[in-house]
Amino acid sequence: MTPRSNSTVTNITHHRVEPAQHERRPGGVTACDVLVVGGGINGAGIARDLAGRGLSVLLAEKDDLASHTSSSSTKLIHGGLRYLEYYEFALVRKALAEREVLLRSAPHIMWPLRFVMPHDPSMRPVWVVRAGLFLYDHLARREVLPGSRTVDLRQHATGAPLKKSFTKGFIYSDGWVDDARLVVLNAMDAAERGATVLTRHACVDARRTNAGWQATLRGDGGSTHTVSARALVNAAGPWAAQFLSEHAHADRPKALRLVKGSHIVVSKLFEHDHAYIFQNPDKRIIFAIPYEGDFTLIGTTDVEHHGAIGDVHIDESEVAYLCAQASRYFERPVGPQDVVWAYAGVRPLLDDESGDPSAVTRDYALELDTSAAPLLSVWGGKITTFRKLAEEAADLLCAPLGSSLGAWTADAVLPGGDLRDWIGAPQRPDADFERFVGILAARQPALPPTVRRRLARAYGSRVDKVIGPHGLGDEIAPGLHEAELTYLHAHEWARCAEDVLWRRTKLGLHYTAAQRDTVASWCAAHWPASGAPTAPVPEGASSWN
Repeated sequence: MTPRSNSTVTNITHHRVEPAQHERRPGGVTACDVLVVGGGINGAGIARDLAGRGLSVLLAEKDDLASHTSSSSTKLIHGGLRYLEYYEFALVRKALAEREVLLRSAPHIMWPLRFVMPHDPSMRPVWVVRAGLFLYDHLARREVLPGSRTVDLRQHATGAPLKKSFTKGFIYSDGWVDDARLVVLNAMDAAERGATVLTRHACVDARRTNAGWQATLRGDGGSTHTVSARALVNAAGPWAAQFLSEHAHADRPKALRLVKGSHIVVSKLFEHDHAYIFQNPDKRIIFAIPYEGDFTLIGTTDVEHHGAIGDVHIDESEVAYLCAQASRYFERPVGPQDVVWAYAGVRPLLDDESGDPSAVTRDYALELDTSAAPLLSVWGGKITTFRKLAEEAADLLCAPLGSSLGAWTADAVLPGGDLRDWIGAPQRPDADFERFVGILAARQPALPPTVRRRLARAYGSRVDKVIGPHGLGDEIAPGLHEAELTYLHAHEWARCAEDVLWRRTKLGLHYTAAQRDTVASWCAAHWPASGAPTAPVPEGASSWN
């Protein structure tokens, strides 16, 4: 299938509804239509979709938004090329169809990325790779992303960092996403459509009553709040089964298989803007991806996780594995001494009884129990399909809740993704963003280019709200100013330096320990304790304290 011209114009719907109002009942009870437990990508996506359909929603997250699995991904919007080998055609088609929907919704935090697969004859023959890429190109419609092609690595720039034994490669398209910011933007959109978003509030008890659900939320400081909801959504990710049995008093949870995925970050291994996908002798794959300008991200592993769900760290054996597999391809070997940062997350996968953790399905299942007050549980999933999952979840809940408003997110933009006031009619998401950066440079010529581009990437069309009429204020650490910190606290639920440095931004990777300490000291001095039962107020939203 040939991609359409670069001048393709996308019609984007800027869907708005009147914010739903939360009812305050006597005795300090907050009443809402739906209580969503879990502030990862699925919980935030579901809260957004439901709020956009006019339902009153309260989202409760026990830690920070995206503080676990949803900020520990490989940060790709992709169909999952390797899943074709496991005959997961429906999952791949669904994910492929979502790529361009997502790219259009937030061109500041998502963009197209070209991947290079060096051919290793000992892994898969050329015809198998070509057949797989043909399917990958044609399983879903493409308008933005170019198709695959074969390249001579001896002549192509992407061959330079590789061992000279790799002479042939295949290039195909997928997308990149700032995963933690994707979660925050969904939560912001939910709040601006009337939802209440409470971070650092754990749902410690939820019981069915004649009228619905009665739930108890406990904040960091130990204070408790009661919520009355007509329906409950269990989007607790790796904790989903545990939440059902220990807190929601529900029986027969599905079996989840907890698989740890770990990544390492090293200094930049190549100068071009393509990523690599490497085939390994164990039939797995790893990626090597340009990361944060100065680094290369390498991952991931697939290791069974048997410990506490919240206690997950990369092992020395995983570091050694990732270094060894990358060194099979790169001319310059990668060793554990080159690792400047590493992270790990637990992925809650549906247990399909596959022996190999890498073969476990990445698809999702939604389980709706309407034997009494509605209870919807989310099992599995991947970041690329979060919007579709949320849409299907909302469709399931609207019937028992008596809501007639239908799906709306396929043509909607996320906060900061509407660039029309800056650039006019949108065309291609990647080109639109570059036009936006050019206009921002003209409006803010005094900003250093690196700072300007980072702010454009993080906040998109809302960058003026971060900079403000009086500029960015004092610089707290290189490229990080008071105005941005104030914005993150007021509008994006940032409550401590970790929220800022490792999730809202990735500046922690660029800073020294002393610079990170300086940011932590500023946050501690200017922000209330994280245990305080307060919630930020995104633009246009109501608050609940």
